[in-house]
Amino acid sequence: MCGISADMNVPTTVLGAGSFGTCLAILCARENPVRLWARSEKAAAHINTHHRNPKYLTGFELPASIEATSSLERALEGAEMVIIAVPSQSLREVIAQAAPFIAADAILVSTVKGIEYDTGMTMHQVLEDVLSEVHHPRIVVLSGPSFAREIAEQRATVVTVACREETFAIAVQANLSCPWFRCYSSSDVMGVEIGGALKNVIAIAVGMSDGMDGALNTRAALMTRGLAEIARLADKLGADRSTLHGLSGMGDLVLTCTGDLSRNRRVGLALGRGQKLDEIIRDLGEVAEGVRTTQAACRLADRIGVELPICELVRRVIDGEVTPARAGTLLMNRQLRSEQDDDR
Repeated sequence: MCGISADMNVPTTVLGAGSFGTCLAILCARENPVRLWARSEKAAAHINTHHRNPKYLTGFELPASIEATSSLERALEGAEMVIIAVPSQSLREVIAQAAPFIAADAILVSTVKGIEYDTGMTMHQVLEDVLSEVHHPRIVVLSGPSFAREIAEQRATVVTVACREETFAIAVQANLSCPWFRCYSSSDVMGVEIGGALKNVIAIAVGMSDGMDGALNTRAALMTRGLAEIARLADKLGADRSTLHGLSGMGDLVLTCTGDLSRNRRVGLALGRGQKLDEIIRDLGEVAEGVRTTQAACRLADRIGVELPICELVRRVIDGEVTPARAGTLLMNRQLRSEQDDDR
């Protein structure tokens, strides 16, 4: 099959009851019953009893058609579309546990943004590494400028869904799109994933700058040169550079660097104001993917010979090697070169 059944009794499964998983469960529940997998049995019970997530998007009532469960077997039973919304560094573990229960003809939609630290794999590569080959053509990635709270509020949101077999991306596009949530399809999985992962790193850099002095010139420069770094890495990994001019590249970058709902921007702001990283993460209370992605991206770039000066200096700040102010000085005093020199 390449489509998704219109049978209202066929559930959609969302793996991950964080902010993004919860908002997508709300979105999908307008058409179909939804099973929402949560790690915590207590959280699942709370959702089923009170129709609210006890930790994420707590102000939103969840439709009665959402059934929460901490059992992967129950969550995946009969699911034709499985949306994956877990932290990037736990994706491998969760999918390895889920694999025996995923139907061979299910379409898998990854909303996970990051790079696996140990392997340098993007999220669709991790999925392919864990799952049998029968699933590989049906792995779709979803990315773009999309704060969870605004999706839950039914604010107009536009994203990209990508699959190497674009027919499956189109099936997801048709299933998820509605008057306030619009999907564009693509076949450039790598470009969509790299844009979604590295924009979090650049958002930390922009946040640090804003936290120190808030110079608008600096913000614009970091975003522009950051996009060049993202495109450079994507190109090296076989992506289409033009993808980075779209929703999953420039669109997501602009939102994450400037929107106050951005966790990664808030990490950068706090670093720029002199707070310690462990305190920032504790106070945040949610995963900021950019912290781990920074380290993973720099490790990957070093291995394949791609220069990412902004990302590398964010890594040095995160690792406590330099202060944000020193990182800015080092960046501004790099060797002068042409803007047309894509390799630098």
